Amino acid sequence: MEPPSSSGFYVSRAVALLLAGLAAALLLALAVLASLYGHCARVPPSDRRSLEVPNAASFSPLGQEGPSSTQEPVPTSEPQVTATSQDWRPPGPWDQLRLPPWLVPLHYDLELWPRLQPDKLSVQLLRFSGRVNITVRCAVSTKRLLLHSLFLDYDRAEVRGPLSPGTRNDTVGRVPVHDVWFAMDTQYVVLELGEALRSGSRYELHLSFSGPIFQEVREGLFLNTYTDRGERRALLASQMEPTFARSVFPCFDEPALKATFNITIIHHPRYVALSNMPQRGQSEKEDVNGSKWTVTTFYTTPHMPTYLVALAICDYDHVSRTERGKEIHIWARKDAIANGNADFALNITGPIFSFLEDLFNISYPLPKTDLIALPVFDNRAMENWGLLMFDESLLLLLPSDQLTEKKTLISYILSHEIGHQWFGNLVTMNWWNNIWLNEGFASYFEFGIINYFNPKLPRNEVFFSNFLHGVLKEDHALVSRAVSMKVENFTETSDINELFDLFTYNKGASMARMLSSFLNEHLFINALKSYLKMFSYSNAEQDDLWRHFQMAIDNQSEILLPATVKTIMDSWTHRGGFPVVTLNVSTGFMKQEPFYLGKAENQTLQAHNDTWIVPILWIKNGAPQSLVWLDKSSKVFPEMQVSDSDQDWVILNLNMTGYYRVNYDKLGWKKLSQQLVKDPKAIPVIHRLQLIDDAFSLSKSNYIEIETALDLTKYLAEEDEIIVWYEVLVNLITRDLVSDVNDYDTYPLLKKYLLKRLNSLWNIYSTIIRENVAALQDDYLALISLEKVFGAACWLGLEDCLQLSRELFRKWMNHPENEIPYPIKNVILCYGVALGSDKEWDFLLNVYINTTKEEERIQLAYAMSCSKDPWILNRYMEYAITTSPFTFNETNVMEAVAASEVGRYIAKDFLINNWQAVIERYGTQSLVTLMYVIGRTISTDLQIMELQQFFSNMLEEHQRITVHAKLQTIKNENLKNKKRNARIAQWLRKNT
Repeated sequence: MEPPSSSGFYVSRAVALLLAGLAAALLLALAVLASLYGHCARVPPSDRRSLEVPNAASFSPLGQEGPSSTQEPVPTSEPQVTATSQDWRPPGPWDQLRLPPWLVPLHYDLELWPRLQPDKLSVQLLRFSGRVNITVRCAVSTKRLLLHSLFLDYDRAEVRGPLSPGTRNDTVGRVPVHDVWFAMDTQYVVLELGEALRSGSRYELHLSFSGPIFQEVREGLFLNTYTDRGERRALLASQMEPTFARSVFPCFDEPALKATFNITIIHHPRYVALSNMPQRGQSEKEDVNGSKWTVTTFYTTPHMPTYLVALAICDYDHVSRTERGKEIHIWARKDAIANGNADFALNITGPIFSFLEDLFNISYPLPKTDLIALPVFDNRAMENWGLLMFDESLLLLLPSDQLTEKKTLISYILSHEIGHQWFGNLVTMNWWNNIWLNEGFASYFEFGIINYFNPKLPRNEVFFSNFLHGVLKEDHALVSRAVSMKVENFTETSDINELFDLFTYNKGASMARMLSSFLNEHLFINALKSYLKMFSYSNAEQDDLWRHFQMAIDNQSEILLPATVKTIMDSWTHRGGFPVVTLNVSTGFMKQEPFYLGKAENQTLQAHNDTWIVPILWIKNGAPQSLVWLDKSSKVFPEMQVSDSDQDWVILNLNMTGYYRVNYDKLGWKKLSQQLVKDPKAIPVIHRLQLIDDAFSLSKSNYIEIETALDLTKYLAEEDEIIVWYEVLVNLITRDLVSDVNDYDTYPLLKKYLLKRLNSLWNIYSTIIRENVAALQDDYLALISLEKVFGAACWLGLEDCLQLSRELFRKWMNHPENEIPYPIKNVILCYGVALGSDKEWDFLLNVYINTTKEEERIQLAYAMSCSKDPWILNRYMEYAITTSPFTFNETNVMEAVAASEVGRYIAKDFLINNWQAVIERYGTQSLVTLMYVIGRTISTDLQIMELQQFFSNMLEEHQRITVHAKLQTIKNENLKNKKRNARIAQWLRKNT
């Protein structure tokens, strides 16, 4: 599954239950509440209980720990179920997050009947009904059955068996079901039986149920509405990962409990039904109203976990191709298929499958692959076996995407999801605490796949930009989490959802890359082949992976490690954060310590147990050297000493394959700075990136002086790699510097210093923009860096940048068919408005009103806040709070205006007379955010007091307390930044 694109990740999900047998009106109300409940405030509940993984000895499965009903069920073929809650129940296995190991699922016969009809799309409440027969093996004799269930109502629950040996359908009896009740907190349905199931015997659980189809959240079974060929249409799709299968059908919803599935979908005849496997057959069914429905059945799946079960019901078109005898279909809106928007993805999907089949020497086991482009999909992409799902913006390539990074992005996302067919689908982690075995390796192989098909793409620089840059900024000793967590750390279902974050994906990929770097690629792939073959259609732990790498190490003699693979890698995956490795080039003395944000002087390594086993790949004077290991808190490497020669220098962490930052003594940094000035191309691009990123990060956290980082920028007049410039500008033109530009003399000094060095790079790219912008379409690093470079040039007042902004904006304004180049569109729109008048602003407003694409509307809304005219900004805010709430619904206009230097004061004044309307439009919480935006430059307690007094009537009491603490934090950070900026200004005076 792809990580969400937003910076916020995963959060708690509330648990609710729709009780069966209520009146229709109550059922409707509860269903709506259940849907809304899924959107409740996403914070971890405070009442957390410690987790003990249940096992056969943990609880008595025969039910002695609590009373059970003695009433015999009504002897009918379909007993009616009256569900109760667990409020009165004593502690038991239903209080634990993990299922007790009493039953092992073997096979599901699942039938689902969603009531979606193309001519009744206005119906507010959609539901589905279903039946499931689950064949299970009883591992421990029990009178209680626990299955996962969420939002489901039941009208039948039967247990048949034991089944006759060697058959699946012949039964020798029926086990009475005395009671059915729900453990809502842990999302179980509990069946109390009249007699115990026999250990070693097989049984069938027969359950009939119904549930809601979600419309506001994309999980479980959900609805998408969209427009195609001018008509309003709808489709249904599923998202089961990680724990949403239980809201579609009762199941054993844990990744290790794999089973086979026979799936049947009942749907309207105008729709097509898709699932994991190819269609097996179709028949017709008539409901009680005489309406005709189509019954589509599918072939049996391989053994797989419940989170990979997938279905879609739609009236899409598709394009197809055959790869090695297997059909690949891409399904999308009919307009998109007719326009060829799916062709790019179709043409690369098959070759990616073939590449991975050859790489691992394991054939893709399913007979077909469907990929479906959903109008809206919160999870971005999902790797379901045989039915991969994508947000259409990440699968379809539009003609307007030629000058965006979209082509490369689609390639990466396809590679990631197809990589999951082996890492996750074929071999699945035993439980969610090791989800990085899925996501980390799928992320890592994105780059191997794309590099194979695009060998000119700079792999190391792209990995840095897409993965390392982001996670190294978020990962540090005090707030990070381990990639591989202990099961005991999970106490609630919401804890599982929160695992799909930066650490699982980015750090996980970095762990795989580091492992590959200190082995060799041949050994790395051979170990993975062995691992995948051993655990095919099964589950694995992290230790299983390490064993296969150790076997590969033991079978050769060239690569020697200082410890076992498990010992080395556990030092990285079982703890959060990463080390800073510091080298003294005069002595060769090297040490490691945890990286802290804002390290205090007394924060040092406390014990040997706090060390990582660090692989040190390095270069000396541009030549790669032999791998060494820092497996203690410190060591001496005489070979790393440098002489007084100007040409003698050392860089640690070759290609940034190790997951750590590198620091040097003053001489080490000085040597590198001198080398950059003398001959920057002698240092590879990835290491010019590394030096800038490490130095500025270490300076911000008190490991080195800011002047040391600034010294590395002296050579920039000779730097023609835009990705390196991007990193420089990200670190020098920061939000606090932009916000405080009026309070310092830093701006004119920085302007003079940077523009003198930026001129050469500016001439290259401004010429391309003016003369042949199409030349950028395959330059991925330029496409992701250009906006920052252009924005910085205009902010620094480069006249040619401002002139180009005017030219491109007016050209587009006069002839809208002349699109602004996408990589710099945000900059051009903003400065076109900032340098223009109400004419330009009114033009943007008109474009906004006539645009339906959310991404473009957000872009335009923010551009309109760039105006420098107070009366225009006042009119903008007035318009936002008085017009229809559907206007500017994607953007909080108040916050957008307040974010600019001029707008900060305009927004504050506007609030005096309009705060009640602002609350009504955007909510009280928006005022808190607005307060932080307006107060982003505060540096004294008096300013805090003034700001609090200004907002006092607008905020509630509990908000005032929170706001005060936050403003104190902002003040302290600003004071720190003022000192830092003053030192930057002093350095610039000496070097400009």
